[in-house]
Amino acid sequence: MAIATTTAQLDRQRVWDVLFHNVTRIFAVGVLILLGGVMVALGIGAWPAFSAFGPSFFVSMAWNPVTDQYGALPAIFGTLVTSLIAMVIGVPLALGVAVFLTELCPAFLRRPIGTMIELLAAIPSIIYGIWGLFVLAPFLQLTVQPFLIDTLGNIPLIGILFQGPPLGLGMLTAGFILAMMVLPFITAVTRDVFLTVPAVLRESAYGIGATTSEVIRQIVVPYTRTGIIGGVMLGLGRALGETMAVTFVIGNAHEIHASLLAPGTTISATLANEFTDAVTPLYVSSLFALGFILFIITFIVLAAAKIMLLRLQQRAGT
Repeated sequence: MAIATTTAQLDRQRVWDVLFHNVTRIFAVGVLILLGGVMVALGIGAWPAFSAFGPSFFVSMAWNPVTDQYGALPAIFGTLVTSLIAMVIGVPLALGVAVFLTELCPAFLRRPIGTMIELLAAIPSIIYGIWGLFVLAPFLQLTVQPFLIDTLGNIPLIGILFQGPPLGLGMLTAGFILAMMVLPFITAVTRDVFLTVPAVLRESAYGIGATTSEVIRQIVVPYTRTGIIGGVMLGLGRALGETMAVTFVIGNAHEIHASLLAPGTTISATLANEFTDAVTPLYVSSLFALGFILFIITFIVLAAAKIMLLRLQQRAGT
């Protein structure tokens, strides 16, 4: 009797295991189908623009709704440049905050500071945009940008990046805003992976006379390198697709300038500004084409990050 009961219980467990396995597989396949559906829909909407302009759509600087001439290069350029500025500013800050919280911060301050940083991620992007337009942009215009023009603007080669009038609005301002927006994401991930370092490794390093900076550089960072890169790529994905905050402060000009102080545009900002004004089929299709390009850029960035992480894991295993 007991054997029969045990057999029935095992049969029920097998049924539930098979059911659970199939349900989770459906969820996973559903995500892939949804992703493919988005890509197909964008491709169908973008096809008239790609057919009308061909490869020149990717390298043309024209954006004139009156004559129905469109090119994606200024928006692509602005998207990549602002995201690069955000990473250059945000990644060192995020790593520094994570190191402070895990290695240097007094215990009674870790939770309050960590909570305040995480709350930055809960602020709506439009609030960042309003703050950037009315607070950050005037501050940069009156202080930071004149300083950069008078100092770095006179250096050969590098100076071209900091020339022109201090307008306040521009790609540099958008990069600052994006840096603030990606900071909590990178910090949270980096802090969590820093906490996974076994205490015995830290204690062993301190035991042989290593300083705090040596422990961080030679123990903590190498042990968590994969997680750090994952956090950085998460922040980069946020920066590439951010819309409203960038729209407020970038200037929204379909132009390419060498100076970071000049106004520009991004793919997301262009879509937010102009989709409601698109009245011709080619105009709408060009906006769909920009969305398709942004999708491909994001996919390439995340795929490259995944490949990098796999190589790091393989190298760590060997």
